[in-house]
Amino acid sequence: MKHITPDYIFETSWEVCNKVGGIYTVLSTRARTLQTAFRDRLCFIGPDVWTETLPPDFIPSTDFADWVAHARKNDNLNVRVGRWDVSGRPLVILVDFKPFLEEKNRIYGDFWMWFGVDSLMAYGDYDEASMFGYASGKVLESFINYHNLGKKKIVAHFNEWMTAFGVCYVKHYLPKVATVFTTHATSIGRSIAGNHKPLYDYLHEYNGDQMAAELNMVAKHSIEKIAANISDCFTTVSDITNKECTQLLEKEADVVTPNGFEDDFVPKGVRFSSVRKAARTKLREVAEALLGYELKDNALFISTSGRYEYKNKGIDAFIESLKLLSQRHLSREVVAFILVPAWVHGPRQDLSQKLRTRSHQKKLDNPFCTHALVEPWNDPVMSAIQWFHLTNREHEKVKVIFVPTYLNGSDGIFNRSYYDLLVGFDLTVYPSYYEPWGYTPLESAAFGIPTITTDLSGFGQWVSSLSQSISMGVGVVHRSDYNYHDVVNNISEMIAEYANLSAVDQKTIQFKASAIAKKALWQEFISYYYDAYTIALKKKK
Repeated sequence: MKHITPDYIFETSWEVCNKVGGIYTVLSTRARTLQTAFRDRLCFIGPDVWTETLPPDFIPSTDFADWVAHARKNDNLNVRVGRWDVSGRPLVILVDFKPFLEEKNRIYGDFWMWFGVDSLMAYGDYDEASMFGYASGKVLESFINYHNLGKKKIVAHFNEWMTAFGVCYVKHYLPKVATVFTTHATSIGRSIAGNHKPLYDYLHEYNGDQMAAELNMVAKHSIEKIAANISDCFTTVSDITNKECTQLLEKEADVVTPNGFEDDFVPKGVRFSSVRKAARTKLREVAEALLGYELKDNALFISTSGRYEYKNKGIDAFIESLKLLSQRHLSREVVAFILVPAWVHGPRQDLSQKLRTRSHQKKLDNPFCTHALVEPWNDPVMSAIQWFHLTNREHEKVKVIFVPTYLNGSDGIFNRSYYDLLVGFDLTVYPSYYEPWGYTPLESAAFGIPTITTDLSGFGQWVSSLSQSISMGVGVVHRSDYNYHDVVNNISEMIAEYANLSAVDQKTIQFKASAIAKKALWQEFISYYYDAYTIALKKKK
């Protein structure tokens, strides 16, 4: 395809300067590649949800100060302009959408008449997300009009249903602007999976509108489906999610745009060895303080991580695989960490005290959890640990440690960022049931850490042509709606296989994992986005 180069790209997401999920990684890592090509003709638009502090990863600037004043006075827009503090430091506009909440009923009425968006049964986060999408459309309109850009080739790219009102706004008020809409996971598909309904084997029988009514998802599904169908170019992140979109949104993606990444956050050379040693020291220190005894020198550290979606992320399968693993022959001790943020009061004071005094001999009550859960009796991870009789006793070959907090460098126990701990693991496991792409296994491979995932993740499907066995760097387990026990057994088998390898063989596999990750750099995947821009711009000729 011969590409048409945009004059300007405006990309909108709820996760611009607002790290709440994987889309933050998608945009922030892609930013450098696009910013190198477009400089300040690339601009990200995000929500300004901070009132008393500066937004994280946001560097204020005086860029476009005249327009900021004009937008406030003439367009009722409160915006901040600055730089996103990620590689490339792209231009960013944060908009305060809250004033539009007072007008939401009028706006919903207009969008019903213009596009058929059904907001009547809206609840939860729908109002804030929709008003942010609406406000982002107004930001585009104000910026384009003020700078007389009406004749330029402009692409307005919106991510996820939370920005879909922006697609509608641009379609109605800025018809010459080319729109791209990307769904990273359909709202109704995620809901079907999260409600323990068989998504994949039965997908061709589902009607998206009917399921939205059944699962009380009408409003989100309505705006997402409409945005997918009216945008000039509709994209999604993997072939598996494209099948979902085709069936549930009744719109096949115009192009699949797989998620790449930049490896500039991976330490190199001597620094890698230093950072890895520090991470392993911290993991061991916390584990021994929690358990009340010393671990073996050759203990294998493994982990899983992600959002607390117990079934969708395969946390259930991971814990049960640990039980099976404990019954297998293992030549070394295995310590499994579950790095999943939950509802916590904060760090455990008894554990924090032990870490300060370095008095690790006494075993703590509840030698499983590093932070104080608000309702431990209602927690699925803690319940599963008890159900499978994982005891964390010294003679057991498999130990499990739950880290229910955001690893942002100030959690009170590790005080390390996620990446600063990830580098210390020997193996990671992500047995997802619902995972449109799957950054966590890709990031693991980038650090040279072999990983196990499933073919129900976009990454798992993509990597299957390169590796399916853990001996090749990435183990891909076949998963369907009805083979859960096979998945659990295969994961435990792969972990045992890796644990029993020699140090030399493990080193070889680590290099293979790193090599696979390099094939997913943005320089390899960015052309799919240029395809999307071209498809959208052709419709504006």
